[in-house]
Amino acid sequence: MNEVLRRAMYDAGLTELDLSVELSVDPKTVRNWMRGQVPHPGRRASLERLLGVDVNVVWPELNSSVRMGDRPSELAAVYPRRDLLKSQDWLALFDGARSRVDLLTFSASFLLDDSQIIQLFERKCAEGVRMRFALALPNNESAEADEAVADQLRGTLRLVKPLLRFDRFQLRLHRDVVYSSLYRADDDLIVNQHAYGVPAAESPLFHYRRTESSEIFDAYETSLETIWSMAAPAPLG
Repeated sequence: MNEVLRRAMYDAGLTELDLSVELSVDPKTVRNWMRGQVPHPGRRASLERLLGVDVNVVWPELNSSVRMGDRPSELAAVYPRRDLLKSQDWLALFDGARSRVDLLTFSASFLLDDSQIIQLFERKCAEGVRMRFALALPNNESAEADEAVADQLRGTLRLVKPLLRFDRFQLRLHRDVVYSSLYRADDDLIVNQHAYGVPAAESPLFHYRRTESSEIFDAYETSLETIWSMAAPAPLG
């Protein structure tokens, strides 16, 4: 039991139900906080305002970094290389999406070359899942330096053409250097780190799952949304 939180709620004249209503969260979420779970970063400012107490006092662990050997609860799995995740694993990931699929990457040709993946994306769009792909512009600086890369990017754009007929599908093109490729399906996020001088398929891959205190997940989500906001809608046709 988080006694500091309990006392702060008592001093503020708030019950668990009061707090859940004020923050528009499930009462179970408040009970989890009472049991020691750290609130999502987006809730902390509101909690400070309602309770009049610094959240770092209520949850002292916010002041400490992750200790050696500790594993963040949002980290579901780590793979030394991306190619350890097989086609069926990617199919299972995206098939589980019920509301959104987001891709932020250079070309994702290893995925989009797979006709099963494209067919799955078509089915998901038809089911109402929102899909946003942010891929590299074929004439960006990296592609201009290597015609083979530019051809790969143009080929990727041809592969996603069947998806353009769906209202739930959006394609944008970016000019940014992508340090991590992001593949999101609802609350699951695959991050392919790009190690300098190492092919993406041989670079580490991290699987995150959103929790109440998903700071790593949120950081990558901010990165995705930032690049998405700057990317240009792909020309149709």
